[in-house]
Amino acid sequence: MFAEHRAVGPLRIFLVVLFGLLVVLQVMSLPGQFAHMAEESPEFAYLRWPATAVSVFWVLCVQVVVVATWKLLTLVKHDRIFSEGALKWVDAIVWAIAAGWATLVGVLLYVGFNATDPGLPLLLFLLSVGVAVLGLLMVVMRALLRQATTLRTDMESVI
Repeated sequence: MFAEHRAVGPLRIFLVVLFGLLVVLQVMSLPGQFAHMAEESPEFAYLRWPATAVSVFWVLCVQVVVVATWKLLTLVKHDRIFSEGALKWVDAIVWAIAAGWATLVGVLLYVGFNATDPGLPLLLFLLSVGVAVLGLLMVVMRALLRQATTLRTDMESVI
C-alpha cells in the first residue's frame, strides 16, 4: 500500500492541472473557437451553438471524472477505498463516461449521415469505440471493487 500512497500526491497535482486546463478550455477556448469558425465559414455558422454546447458538455463529463478520481484518491489515502462510499464515486465516473459516449454517438450519427468524406466519421467511430471500452472497463473495475469491498467486510466481521 506504500507505493499507492506515494502515487497519490503526484496524481493529485496532475488532476489539479488537468482540471484547470479543462476550465480554460470550457470557458474560453471552445466558445472562442466556434465563434471564430462561424465568422470564417458562414455556411457552418448554424453549428456554432450546438458544437459549443456538445463540446462544453464533453469537458464537463471529463471534469466529473477528475473530481470523482480526486475523491477516490482521498479514500485511498485514508485506507477507505474498500467501502460503500467508494462505489458512488465509481458510479459517477461510469455515468459521466456513459453520458459522454451517448453524446458522441449522436454526433457520429449526425456527421455520418451528412459527411461527404469518410475521414471524420471514421475518427468519431474510433473515439466512440475507445470511450465504450473505457466505460466497460470502469464497469468491470466497479464489479471488482464491489467484490473486494465484500471480501474486506467479511474479513473484518470474522476478526
